[in-house]
Amino acid sequence: MRIMVVTDAWFPQTNGVVNTLAQTAAWLERFGHEVRFSEPREFRTIACPSYPEIRVAMRPMPQLAKNIEAFGPEAVHIATDGPLGFAARRYCLRQGLRFTTSYHTQFPQYLRSRWPIPLWLSYAGLRCFHGAAQACMVSTQSVRSALRARGFKNLANWQRGVDTELFRPRSKDFLRLRRPIAAYVGRVAVEKNVDAFLRMPWQGAKIVIGDGPQRARLQSQYPQALYAGFRFGEDLAAHLAAADVLVFPSLTDTFGLVNLEAMACGVPVAAFPVTGPIDVVQDGVTGALDTDLARAACRALQLEPGACRERALQSSWAACTREFEGNLVSCRPSLLARRVRGRAIMERAA
Repeated sequence: MRIMVVTDAWFPQTNGVVNTLAQTAAWLERFGHEVRFSEPREFRTIACPSYPEIRVAMRPMPQLAKNIEAFGPEAVHIATDGPLGFAARRYCLRQGLRFTTSYHTQFPQYLRSRWPIPLWLSYAGLRCFHGAAQACMVSTQSVRSALRARGFKNLANWQRGVDTELFRPRSKDFLRLRRPIAAYVGRVAVEKNVDAFLRMPWQGAKIVIGDGPQRARLQSQYPQALYAGFRFGEDLAAHLAAADVLVFPSLTDTFGLVNLEAMACGVPVAAFPVTGPIDVVQDGVTGALDTDLARAACRALQLEPGACRERALQSSWAACTREFEGNLVSCRPSLLARRVRGRAIMERAA
């Protein structure tokens, strides 16, 4: 199958969405599919308001239309609801092309953390955006239930996976810090609620692995923590595996891929009992969920690392990609998709 993925989130961004899409594409190609991305680096971009590290496409429709027509996809997946996502949705509706979407983040809560935009208004916009798709893919049952309660109809499951060869138990000696070590891994941004991690009482060391627009403020306000910046690959896995507990303070994530990565390293998770962690963390087995984050972290320290690893081994990227692949079946092949592909082939021949 020829699969076009349109996304506003792509490299050099570092986040769970980019990682999920990259892993899924790699496995789709292993399964014999041809995958083409249309992403911000192909377009003229500007800095995202309040998040200058992220570049967003400006007036992408002409180039995006050329990309789609040249590739002639049998399935189109719109991964994000940014400028590229809206342009792709508009193009597909005009051309009669079927498409799928995915719901990666609780965008209404993100918006409200920055500007006083009512949740009902943001959800109405998202319901309209995703409602035109053949299927809107969600990562957990709690997200599915929450969206259904807000009027979403076309929801489908797409779980997340973890690379258990990269993320595995390693030596704790990699980090020479005061034990126990509590780690945060992710973007250092207001919606991630990193303040809750940094201000919680803790007898050991704290390490922040990641970067973002809030780092300078947090580093000034909480200088006792170690700020390691972004880490990648083996270096990231070694940092994470050397921690004693991963603290996940977000109240708005739909999944939190780093939770699975920590478990794969044999590191338990401490989090609030909210959407995302409640579907990933088994309280008292692979982590601790509590409205008091420090209490959760202390409880998590008592858990068996082997149980964390065992849970992660159940979430392979191969299985997750098969689920994604199955959701695309409703999109292929439409008559108009064949026409778009045929027209592109004739134009190339001319």
